[in-house]
Amino acid sequence: MGKPMTAVVESEVPIPMPYANQFFLARQPILNRSQRLVAYELLYRNAEVHEARVTDGTHATASVIAHASELGMEQVVGDQLAFVNVDTTGLMSDFIHFLPNDKVILEVLESVEPTPDVLKRVQELKEAGYKFALDDVAGESEAVEALRPLMDVIKVDIKQIERGDLPALARNLRNPNQKLLAEKVETVEEFRECMDLGFEYFQGYYFARPVILSGKKITPSQLSIMHLLDLLNQDADQREVERSVKHDPLISLNLLRLVNTPAVGARFRINSVGHALIVLGRRQLQRWLQILLYVKGSEFDSPLLQMATTRGKTMELVMGHVRPSEKVAADIGFTVGIMSLMDALFSVRMGEILDSVNVLDEVRDALLHREGDYGDVLRLIELIERAQEGRELTGILHKLDLAPSALYALQREAFEWVNEYAHSV
Repeated sequence: MGKPMTAVVESEVPIPMPYANQFFLARQPILNRSQRLVAYELLYRNAEVHEARVTDGTHATASVIAHASELGMEQVVGDQLAFVNVDTTGLMSDFIHFLPNDKVILEVLESVEPTPDVLKRVQELKEAGYKFALDDVAGESEAVEALRPLMDVIKVDIKQIERGDLPALARNLRNPNQKLLAEKVETVEEFRECMDLGFEYFQGYYFARPVILSGKKITPSQLSIMHLLDLLNQDADQREVERSVKHDPLISLNLLRLVNTPAVGARFRINSVGHALIVLGRRQLQRWLQILLYVKGSEFDSPLLQMATTRGKTMELVMGHVRPSEKVAADIGFTVGIMSLMDALFSVRMGEILDSVNVLDEVRDALLHREGDYGDVLRLIELIERAQEGRELTGILHKLDLAPSALYALQREAFEWVNEYAHSV
């Protein structure tokens, strides 16, 4: 999925700061057969619009690897693994050792020629504890056959293959010592076909595409949460909020469990709903309720929940950055981000969801039409999720007066916050 870049050979090559300041990070989920999150592919993209984006591939790749090591993989991907693209020169460089061998899978780009030196280098890195994936396989070839025995994961680009040819290719590639990964899976039908063919990992946004079901209704539990959010938005009396919480045993139990975790900062045990609400505070309660909408069985490895929570926190931080004097703008940003995937969660059209809960016109415009500042930030995040560069992304950055370096820092902060929350639930 990545774009080949010429990498650095000499470890002493300095990293040019202008390149570093232009990068943003795209983090694409990789799911298993149970549709649980197991890894992310990390893609570093240039936030400038120029066609000749990078003229010195050596320095640019040095920047990429420096970013990856600077971030700390635990902060970016949490408990999951990270797939990181490498080309020929990257494989041969000393820089590769900046990446932790227990957190990354080195994704060998399709541009890599399996020369004797390359094969020897891959074997050396495997002996050093690194694992490998072969990227963008679209058929059998001499290069694929030479590299396959050294790979742990084979990534098949299903968009480059005629649908009728996929079963035979999957059958020929299947190996008990390797995992097959289907990439660019965009529909539920594609996911089901790849499941039937024995693929074990899946990459693509089929899980976030709303499948609208005729007559589908929002469940009573979801309505209870949305009613509570309504009360908070209306600044309702504390006793009314407490009564509403107590009406739903599931919400009450989850609330008591949440406030007794170190993440909330409670120094003593809390046994009453009223006390829990005071300790948590309204702003944190609103955050928690919005996240709880996505939780089924308190499992945080749902890719939809991870994506929604990351969107919400990133939007909160970006709005706080572009509107520093308006604290409420950050709160609204979190709401827009986390609500943006509710149509996929509920299998109900976004318009119907918004009819069930009172929201500001700015929120409605952002969610339905990607309009206004909130709509611009939401669209920016959607472009980043898909690692899309170009004029639209650059235009939004300029419109928001948001520097790529600032965006990158806010992404890091959002990832760290989401990972901390995941460990607290």
